[in-house]
Amino acid sequence: MTDPAAARLRNELTLYNTLGYAESHFEPADGRTVLMYVCGPTVYSSPHIGNMRTYLFSDVLRRVLALADYDLRAVMNITDVGHLTSDADSGDDKMAAAAASERITAWDVAAKYTAAFDDDVRALNITPMTAVLKATDHIPQQIELIQRLEEKGVVYRTADGMYFDTSLVPAYGKLTPNDDRESLLAGVRVDLGDKRNPTDFALWKFTPPDAPQRDMEWPSPWGTGFPGWHIECSAMAMDTLGDTLDIHVGGIDHIAIHHTNEIAQSETASGAPFSRWWMHGAFLTLEGERRMGKSEGNKITLETLVEWGFDPLDFRYLNLLSHYRSPLTFSREILQSAAVAFGRLRQRVQAVVAAAGAASPAAGWQEHALVDRFVDALADDLNLPRAVTVLGDVLRDGDLDDATKVAMVGLFDRVLGLDLRTARDDAAAPPDVVELAERRLAHRKERDWAEADRLRDEIAALGWTVEDDADGFRLTPLRP
Repeated sequence: MTDPAAARLRNELTLYNTLGYAESHFEPADGRTVLMYVCGPTVYSSPHIGNMRTYLFSDVLRRVLALADYDLRAVMNITDVGHLTSDADSGDDKMAAAAASERITAWDVAAKYTAAFDDDVRALNITPMTAVLKATDHIPQQIELIQRLEEKGVVYRTADGMYFDTSLVPAYGKLTPNDDRESLLAGVRVDLGDKRNPTDFALWKFTPPDAPQRDMEWPSPWGTGFPGWHIECSAMAMDTLGDTLDIHVGGIDHIAIHHTNEIAQSETASGAPFSRWWMHGAFLTLEGERRMGKSEGNKITLETLVEWGFDPLDFRYLNLLSHYRSPLTFSREILQSAAVAFGRLRQRVQAVVAAAGAASPAAGWQEHALVDRFVDALADDLNLPRAVTVLGDVLRDGDLDDATKVAMVGLFDRVLGLDLRTARDDAAAPPDVVELAERRLAHRKERDWAEADRLRDEIAALGWTVEDDADGFRLTPLRP
């Protein structure tokens, strides 16, 4: 992006901050480099598409910040140890549970599902982070942070671990509306054991003395064991990015417990705000259900979508049609509609690319009103649905030459990440489908609309969509 447009995006960018529940103008603390931390996957199973929605949101955010010409240090964790089966610090470590279920080591589980996550990231065209940090590579940093908290007097010992005393943090829960502690009381649903308060959380869990040696355990000043989930993110973020971040990103399910606990321990240790902005993506929900998740028994993976015949970028496009803070309702039929629309969009772009050839865009195209509208949409808390609408307006604008359209598409796609100027290698339509399309075209020329519509439906039943164009028609395979 040229300097004027980049400066405009920097000057106008507003982002919603969960801390305070309001939108405000964003700029990094030093005016230049954005320090961002993204809560990454717990690699005990394949990620589902609800998980991937969060990473697509963080990718768009990073692309917008890059388009605004900010430097970016974006770090994401891989939780490969320490996340218990209950957020109330009960149950087994999820990695250990998966290892027992699959009859492999926890290390093998972590490697297997980290690779699966990496495959999904590449398939969805998510840009690489500055650094991806494994919790198991940062045990010393986590121990050191717990020791700092001990020095502050907020840590106590129980029979099963070292815990953070949330009653000693007056602002505990400030990330939730009106400091509503009812939303934080995960612990009241279980036996508190030695915990002093329902909201207290584990910093370090001991390996039971009568239990066999675990795959993942480490010596510590308090005894052999493994870290709690919450301490991992704080330790890695502060070690890599410093005491205060510009933006911390995650799903809305992290607000009440995980991110609340991160704030409590990080700010107690450092005495500084942990993050200036907290941004959270809403759930992906299945029709008629609240959310998608392994525990809900309704998990759909990206691999499932590919098996159904979809391109992973169909799912990326679907995500762009909903604001990141709004729930995204998912069904196979909804994705199919998005895939058809995306296919038509790519065809239109390809036609413009072919027509433009090697021509140059009009002088000053970067300051065109359509570019301004696109920047306006991004600056309005990442309003991607509106940005996609502007893209369509570019392709329909009869006053723009093809080369200028291609330049604008290239600029917009730096944020959308759809590879719009890359031709999609679709299979050729079979002869029977082509014959039906030719018969339909003949009936349209005769203005026999009823028979043309019937043939269109017959073509769709065979798995293809027919679109009229200057050459007669274009056939595109439906994503079933």
